[in-house]
Parts: sequence; structure tokens; C-alpha cells
Amino acid sequence: MIDLRSDTVTIPTPAMRKAMADAPVGDDVFGEDPTVNELERMTADLLGKEAAMFVPSGTMANQLAVRLHTQGGDEVLLEAGAHIQGKEAGAAAALNGVSLRTITGRRGIFTSADFIAALRPIDVHHSPTTLLCIENTHNFGGGTVWPLATLAELSAAAKSHGVKLHMDGARLWNAAVASGNSERQFADLCDSVSVCFSKSLGAPIGSALVGPADFIARGRRFRKMLGGGMRQAGLVAAGALYALKNHRSRLAEDHANAAALARGLSQIHGIEIDVESVETNIVRYRLPTADAYEVVKKLRERGVLMMATGPDSIRAVLHLQVSGEDVEGACDAVGKVLRASS
Repeated sequence: MIDLRSDTVTIPTPAMRKAMADAPVGDDVFGEDPTVNELERMTADLLGKEAAMFVPSGTMANQLAVRLHTQGGDEVLLEAGAHIQGKEAGAAAALNGVSLRTITGRRGIFTSADFIAALRPIDVHHSPTTLLCIENTHNFGGGTVWPLATLAELSAAAKSHGVKLHMDGARLWNAAVASGNSERQFADLCDSVSVCFSKSLGAPIGSALVGPADFIARGRRFRKMLGGGMRQAGLVAAGALYALKNHRSRLAEDHANAAALARGLSQIHGIEIDVESVETNIVRYRLPTADAYEVVKKLRERGVLMMATGPDSIRAVLHLQVSGEDVEGACDAVGKVLRASS
């Protein structure tokens, strides 16, 4: 089976499993798990922040950031297709009591001018805007990378208006490899950053929230409140630590495979795709004359898994367990399915 539904579907490699089995552990709620502590130190150092906190999921990391940066009744600005807005089960409102207002970007990216235009006058009728969130890479934008100059301008604008800036960096590792800018260069422009180990890096579990030391210290109480205080968490942190040390350098392979997939799909009649828009490991394409859900069903029958993201759109995500041969096989299966349905 060629599984392109997401980069979350990876299975730990034998070396990662060994690292997990051999990991020294302790009670992380007491701050005594040496593997978790090493992972947090390494993550904070890579991103140039004072501290990091290991959490079970990216959603928890993002929602902890929202909780820490805001008060109930505040407003959070973010892009219309952001994960925090549409894929976190309404947590911002239900758990943190904030309202979300969206900015329509271009493939997930917006400018400082867009941000300033979205700000409302300070007035008793309006929720105060206290937090701005960006996503890098932007999933629904097609794995797009924020240009560093654009982010720098946005960061300066947010600061000048007294608004904190949080980056949902679930795939920040991909952004760094694709752009040639370090994770730290992106993170330096943000007040807090979440990163994921179980997406592009291939670990089975885990994300982290990074930021100032006092910010993370406060976050540990809220992590406990949400049920994220794990005990001998080094067993899973070891997988994340192994991935961080060994899998970042290979992400360019996934990007190359994504580009190859896009080129192959562009040769198939009945597909609309902008090959040049594929920047990292996510490929999105349209089927103007076919039912995407039916196509995905037929692809499964041929041993290829992709995800329909609407009635005429499909997403494919490349990861460490997809080879060049798999890309060729996926393109062949898509072509056969579309020819059979025409």
C-alpha cells in the first residue's frame, strides 16, 4: 500500500524503535525524565528560545499558546485556512474562551498590510485583538513557506500594535529545508512556536511548544489541566529525539518526491495542478470533471491512499516511507482510475 494521506502515517524505523526501547525515563511531571529533558533542551536550542515543553499533539501545543497569550473574550487573528481555525475541534472557543477572526491570504500567506487592515478600532463593542497566528508551512495553502522578509514585516507590525505572534510550525522543519533559512531565523520573529515531531520527522507521537522560560513555566500548569502531564514520557520522547537528530537532513528527499509527483500528475488528462506551487512535501490537485471522493475510493482499490479535501480536490503528502518508485506507482494508479471513469 502506498499511503499518501498524510505524513502522520509513518511507522517508527527499527533504529527509532531501539532508541525508544533503550530510553532512560523518569517522571516528567516532576521534571525527572532525562529523555524528555534532552528533547526539550535540543528543541529550544534549535529554535533559539529559552525553553520548550513536550506535549502529546500539535493541537495541544497550539491551544496552550492561545491560552497563555490571551484572556477570555479576546480575539485571535489568523489566516482563513489555518489549522487552529478549522482543524482543532473548536478548542479556541470551548477551552480558551476566545473568538477567531480570519484574514484571507494567498495560499495561506498574508502581509503586514493585510494584518493592519484587519485590526478594528479599540472600542467597548470589540474584542481586543491580542494574538496573531501564522502557519508555516501552511497545510491548506499546499505546504507553502512564509518568505522570511514577509514574516519580518508582519512581526514588526504585530509588535507595534501590541499583538503577540504565535507560529504553528507543525512543519517548520520542511520550511527550513525548502527555504534555506534556519528554524531559528523563523522563530526569532515570533513570540512562541509550536513544532511537531510526528508529521514530517516521522516520530509516532509528540509536539513541543517553545518560548520564554516564564511562558513555558506557566504553560506546564495548563498542560496538566488539559491532561497532558505524562509520566515516563521518555519512551515516546525518545522517538521524537531520534527523529530530530536523524530525519531533518533527509526532508529534501520528500520535497523532491513531491515535485516528481506533481509533474507526473500534471501529465494526466483531467487533473488541474500548479506544479510550480509545490514547495515542500504537500501536493494538492483538482479534478474539474470527476468526483474526488469516488476517485479516492478507486485509488484505495489499487493500493494507493490519498485524501479527498473536497468534492473536486485531493491532497497527497510525501514522507520518509514513500520512495521514488512509489511516486511512479501512484501516478500510474491515478491515471488508470481517471481513464476508467471518463
